[in-house]
Amino acid sequence: MPDVSFWTVVFLVVAAFSAGWIDAVVGGGGLIQLPAMLLGLPGATPAQILSTNKVSSLCGTATSAVTFGVKVRPDKRTVVPLAILAGLGSAAGALVATKIPMAWFKPIVLVLLIEVAIYTAMKPSLGARTALRFDGRDHYVAAAGVGVLIGFYDGAVGPGTGSFLIFALVGFLGYNFLQASAKAKIANVATNLGAIIIFAVHGAPLWTLGLIMGAANMLGGLLGARTAVARGSRFVRIIFLCVVSALILRLAYDVFFS
Repeated sequence: MPDVSFWTVVFLVVAAFSAGWIDAVVGGGGLIQLPAMLLGLPGATPAQILSTNKVSSLCGTATSAVTFGVKVRPDKRTVVPLAILAGLGSAAGALVATKIPMAWFKPIVLVLLIEVAIYTAMKPSLGARTALRFDGRDHYVAAAGVGVLIGFYDGAVGPGTGSFLIFALVGFLGYNFLQASAKAKIANVATNLGAIIIFAVHGAPLWTLGLIMGAANMLGGLLGARTAVARGSRFVRIIFLCVVSALILRLAYDVFFS
């Protein structure tokens, strides 16, 4: 583990708590946590930063997933294939992460996020209530497809995974924002686990720092999940648009100025 000062740890803990809250509500906590780690750990390798970020995020997503599971009670027949395929997809993505030029993906992700933001903003009723678009087996196959595709993206690239999961569950499958956020958190636990297993085999995670940040992320995730449940789908939709807008600005900077 690189030499880390006390105040750097404090800085990373605060970032992890904030990321946990955002992640629990709509995903996108990596907007805060990953840049903070890049600033605080200049001597760490990319694999160490990515894998330690996953360790911390897993603690928060697991906590918020349990909270959502108890209070929202998402449909297990949808969540199980979604989570399993998302985890397998994430592991596959992590395996090929070092072989994919990031320059290929960022412009595509930027365009997709802009489309997501415009579509969500132009349809105020989107995600206000659940109106499933598929029945029976077609619904579960669609959920599994969403899981494997976005899981692969999370393992290989990462930014915006939670937002893409929620949008797919709202726009493609027809859930309201609160139900979609609950299911996305459970799937996100699986994607984090899948990637961590691959990174751990190569000895990449900084376990001590990751678990310290994970405790803060867990507290943020618990608070964020309870806030989302108490405030409902309209609140989640507003935060979703804010996070997607921030992701767009961040990726636009990377594409055009980095």
